[in-house]
Amino acid sequence: MLTDSEAAVAREVLIHGPLSRRALAVRLHLSPASLTRLARPLLDAGLLVERDDEVDGSVGRPSRPLDISPAAGAFVGVKLTGERLYLAVTDIRAELLDRAELPLDDLSPEGVAAAIVAAVAAVDRDDIRGVGASLGGHVADGIAVDAPFLGWRDVPFARMLSERLDTPVALENDVVALAEAERWFGVGRGIPGFAVVTIGAGVGLGLVVEGRTVRTPDAGIGTVGHLTLRADGPVCAQGHRGCADALLTTTAIAARVSTSLGREVCFDRALALARAGEPAARETFDDAGDALGTLCALAATLSLQSDVVLAGEGMDAFDLLRERTEAAISRIRPPSASAVSLHPDDAGFTAWARGAAAVAIQAAMGRLPLPR
Repeated sequence: MLTDSEAAVAREVLIHGPLSRRALAVRLHLSPASLTRLARPLLDAGLLVERDDEVDGSVGRPSRPLDISPAAGAFVGVKLTGERLYLAVTDIRAELLDRAELPLDDLSPEGVAAAIVAAVAAVDRDDIRGVGASLGGHVADGIAVDAPFLGWRDVPFARMLSERLDTPVALENDVVALAEAERWFGVGRGIPGFAVVTIGAGVGLGLVVEGRTVRTPDAGIGTVGHLTLRADGPVCAQGHRGCADALLTTTAIAARVSTSLGREVCFDRALALARAGEPAARETFDDAGDALGTLCALAATLSLQSDVVLAGEGMDAFDLLRERTEAAISRIRPPSASAVSLHPDDAGFTAWARGAAAVAIQAAMGRLPLPR
């Protein structure tokens, strides 16, 4: 097990490396001697490696930057929905190595665990250091307290899955996991605070403040989906008029276009029709762009974070939504406020699975050094 100080060195190199010793010492407020002492066991264990010499502008001999070893192992992330599992295999920096998508025929905890075990076995790697799983709902201490898409309550799923895989497993809410991935490895890297807005089967909101992802019992459980964005808008399945779910989810958009056309279309077909200029489809996506802009403006105003990361499978439509989204933000945001910067992540379900891998990587940082 690493000490807290050693883990801090490994994390800094993981997220921001390669880093010269001088730069690393400055970032961690360490003396050169202290940094040398902390880095030595990480180098000896093979977790950190020295890169080729480079001149960093300082007086003295060239620096040999520290980096995470490429042999640090692989991680698996699994995003669960009520119908499918999405799997991503990544390296220790959450860079995608492989991915898969499989149906879930049995939504019982045992059935889902069996499906994940089979999916991980199919990866056929002997260097997997950890597995992360994410799902919609309330998650605490490895327990799916309430996962409505799966019909679970109080399921100790991290323990169940770890016992079957004989591998450490981290379980997290999907929006929180996505926020962590964006904070450490994604479009939010280097931004000290930002809101995460996700659109897809649901609407989610995550928050990073001063470099830490906010975790509360309400984080990621979808309450933002029933925030009213348009007083005269359509009604969601729970009877809320003009809420985010009624305007922004992929199912709501497909349903509105289907009603307008008098025939059933899926979200992808509705998107294709809107891109082709079909009036009813285009109007629906225009409304969604207005709603997304309203939601982003509210998220930035209420969180006091002017950067907003946009993610989720609904981001396939962002090319259609962007103009209306930005216009709505400009209308709502006071002129004296900081401009809202949008950071789209269009990786779709892969972003969700990568988020699950990221929490597995974060959990692994507490039990490193990893074996060679």
